[in-house]
Amino acid sequence: MKEVFIKMVLDAWNLKIKETDNLLDKLTDEQLLKEISPNKNRGIYLLGHLVAVNDNMLPLLNFGEQLYPQLDDIFINSPDKSKPITISAAELRQYWKSINLKLSGHISSLQAEEWFQKHNSISMEDFQKEQHRNKLNIIINRTNHLSYHLGQLALLKN
Repeated sequence: MKEVFIKMVLDAWNLKIKETDNLLDKLTDEQLLKEISPNKNRGIYLLGHLVAVNDNMLPLLNFGEQLYPQLDDIFINSPDKSKPITISAAELRQYWKSINLKLSGHISSLQAEEWFQKHNSISMEDFQKEQHRNKLNIIINRTNHLSYHLGQLALLKN
């Protein structure tokens, strides 16, 4: 039964990654430089944010070190327009593909029982009390996060 739940979660994750890939293939660099709506985040910031969040999943899920830790300061720790974005949309697009390829390799290699183990931001003591705070729950949360920002990025198509 666990395998069914894992498949449902991973299918949703993979679908959102694919939908985001498809949208990014359609958006131009110029569109990514626009704000989602007046005085809101720009598309390039949201793309960088998604790259950084997915990159942080590597250590969180015990898959290794981040590939692009330099992005955290700009895209996680700071709001849009508070720091200059010194990386191009083309580079961020490549980072997006790279990090998701790496995540995909690790995700596909996990055994069913491993998905229900603790992730790296919870202590063993807390995990004993809250076993839902496991690796699979990270995928669920990140899928929801990605869906939210995908909806914002879709506004740039106009």
